[in-house]
Amino acid sequence: MASIREIRSRIRSVQSTRKITKAQELIATSRITKAQARVKASKPYAEEMTSVLTELASKSGTLDHPLLNERPEPKRAAVLVVTSDSGQCGGYNSNVLRETRELLALLRDEGKDPIIFVMGKKGLGYFTFRDIEVAGSWTGFSQQPRYSDAKTATDRLVELFVAGSGTEVEGEEELPAVEGVDELHIVYTRFASMLSQVPEVRRIAPMVVSESDDDDDDDSSTEDRNYTFEPGAETLLSALLPKYVATRVYAALLEAAASESAARRTAMKAATDNADELVTDLSRQANQLRQAQITQEISEIVGGASALAE
Repeated sequence: MASIREIRSRIRSVQSTRKITKAQELIATSRITKAQARVKASKPYAEEMTSVLTELASKSGTLDHPLLNERPEPKRAAVLVVTSDSGQCGGYNSNVLRETRELLALLRDEGKDPIIFVMGKKGLGYFTFRDIEVAGSWTGFSQQPRYSDAKTATDRLVELFVAGSGTEVEGEEELPAVEGVDELHIVYTRFASMLSQVPEVRRIAPMVVSESDDDDDDDSSTEDRNYTFEPGAETLLSALLPKYVATRVYAALLEAAASESAARRTAMKAATDNADELVTDLSRQANQLRQAQITQEISEIVGGASALAE
């Protein structure tokens, strides 16, 4: 059984750990509000972009763009996995990676060769440790992503998709060339609430640009958005569709950042509560040992006094 000194040493160690987890909990709590604000601020741009593309689709009649055309026999599919750069966020990364494994298995069952791209050091470490080839990775911005970060990854993925399978595309920064792909998928975590973060899988190309499901303001929106396109619809589609893909990836990164902070807050709060319980239990054990030690000393003194009296 541990001595009183050992128990008190453990109490000090747990209290030191509790200070760290409590500080991380407070930091994550402050970041959640900012992350939610960024998600909310990005929605008007994404909605307006969707509106413009929907109007373009209705004006152009038949859409003909590589990002919109289904490949007759898709052979290769790129999968962009969004994880965190740091740990201590509960099951955030494991949930995303589980969905990724299921997606990879589904693509293989369909006869497609999955090509993995990763955002976040945790995902990169996961695949590297298991000797799974990663065609591209971007790290260092999981908690505060910028549009430029999403665009860097999107430009590479769109380039591979437009090239298509069977075409070699030169790599970046002296990396080996990568064969093109026929589909683009993204795996990320959607922020549902402070206590719920849902991993999701979405196909981002070939894209389906459709009108909004909200029918309440259809009449007013039709009158307000009487666009005149200059130049033609096809030219505008070629310019706007890559930006639309980047916007969707950026929105996914913002959702993932909010989910990461929420998951870290939940994990650190649980760790802080566990530390409090452990300190209480250890203090109780120390008090019991101290009480037993005092009782034994009193018994020895009484026994010695009785022996002297006899």
